[in-house]
Amino acid sequence: MQDTIQHNLEDLIQASGRIIITSHFKPDGDAMGSSLGLYHYLKSAGIESKVIVPSDYADFLHWMPGNNKVLIYEEDEIQCNIEIAHADFIFCLDFNALHRINVMGEHVEASSARCILIDHHQDPHDFDDERFIEIGASSTCELIYRYITTHLDQSYMNKHVGECIYTGLITDTGSFRFASTSSSTLRIAADLMDLGVVPDAIYQVLFDQNKLSRLQLLGHLLSTNLEIIEKGKVALGYLTIDDIERFDSITGDTEGFVNYGLGIAGVKMSALIIDRGPIVKMSFRSSGEFPCNIFSAENFSGGGHKNAAGGISHDGLDDTLKKFKEVIKNYRDYL
Repeated sequence: MQDTIQHNLEDLIQASGRIIITSHFKPDGDAMGSSLGLYHYLKSAGIESKVIVPSDYADFLHWMPGNNKVLIYEEDEIQCNIEIAHADFIFCLDFNALHRINVMGEHVEASSARCILIDHHQDPHDFDDERFIEIGASSTCELIYRYITTHLDQSYMNKHVGECIYTGLITDTGSFRFASTSSSTLRIAADLMDLGVVPDAIYQVLFDQNKLSRLQLLGHLLSTNLEIIEKGKVALGYLTIDDIERFDSITGDTEGFVNYGLGIAGVKMSALIIDRGPIVKMSFRSSGEFPCNIFSAENFSGGGHKNAAGGISHDGLDDTLKKFKEVIKNYRDYL
């Protein structure tokens, strides 16, 4: 645990109206849950803040309270830059380097605000003034809860805060299935239920509101574009640009697809490779000892967690698939 927090609730009260909360490009459930969870906590304490994220995010996250207050940097750069320039505090949640928020990172770096980093990814860059980091924690949402209870005042927690934090807990732990789930994670989930959070209601809005086209895309992936290689230990799936267009895929539609490979008996590592035009994007998941973060960093300019990481390639889909099949052979000892 790296905890260098120096500010307290009174400092944030004094900075009301000059507090920015941000997270990474294409924010997921943990990114938006931690951002909106902190936003609602501050609001409950009478503190005004703004959530600014670099890009749009999946429709299935739009139900979260406060979603209509989120500013999208790509859609209103001028206003967002003004807010960043006048900030006293900038909370950077669920990312470990400023390039993860694209051009917005240049303005955060130039700001005179105190930068507070709260994250659970490996190898954080040195761009912050204060940090609350635990590498390997289940989620940034778990850390937001612990930051509030350790350094602020838990009495301002409410149902809205709880719903947002619970969202990050279940999305980043695979509904408490992944190895990162600890007894602390489950105790926090219980505390959030005591605030009025209804787990099955949140699960339904996150996972049971699929578009037919999304399920058809998943079916196409599993029936047509999935290979089992390395003697049954690696699942390799891919989607072409034509696949994405054919099924009208939008931001968030492929979320979680990579996990299906791990559901196949004997598979220890699952990869999903998607052609996004000039860039090929990659997601990796594993069980046991396979180091997705090392594999991604060494071969595909990526990183992440031991059992969950991402990467990119500029070589085109076909060449990227060929490269994957070659380099995975170097990691057979982990399979």
